[in-house]
Amino acid sequence: MKLHDLRPAKGAKKRRKRVGRGISAGQGKTAGRGTKGQNSRSGGGVRPYFEGGALPLVRKLPFVRGYGFSNPYKVEFVPVNVGDLAVRFSTGADVSPESLGSAGLIGDVDDLVVVLGRGEVEFPLHIKAHRVSTSAKEKIEAAGGTVELLPWTRGGYRTR
Repeated sequence: MKLHDLRPAKGAKKRRKRVGRGISAGQGKTAGRGTKGQNSRSGGGVRPYFEGGALPLVRKLPFVRGYGFSNPYKVEFVPVNVGDLAVRFSTGADVSPESLGSAGLIGDVDDLVVVLGRGEVEFPLHIKAHRVSTSAKEKIEAAGGTVELLPWTRGGYRTR
């Protein structure tokens, strides 16, 4: 095989359609553009944003279901697992949002904290959090620790 023997695979190269080159070419006269109208003219067509005068999609999206609405009453908790507490704290330690922040388990001490049950704890801890899962509470109390729920607000309404 030599360099001049190399050819693209059969069917890999397709000739482009040359429109508007006479009636015998099959795409003569109107060149596949139909007759009359904005899109048949040279330079015709509408800009991408334009949708015939209707409200364009990008302006409609905030009102379409599932897009652009954020719930003002949504409450987000920062999760902390029991196993993480067992690693960072020692026996009888008081665990509060402030101590979690200084231990590097949460970013902001003003965040709402939820203690979850992944992992094990073998020694008593005194937990102060905004929410505690059932499995976490069982593990903490089984190790001899205590759980205290801190008050927090949801959309201006105080809970607990």
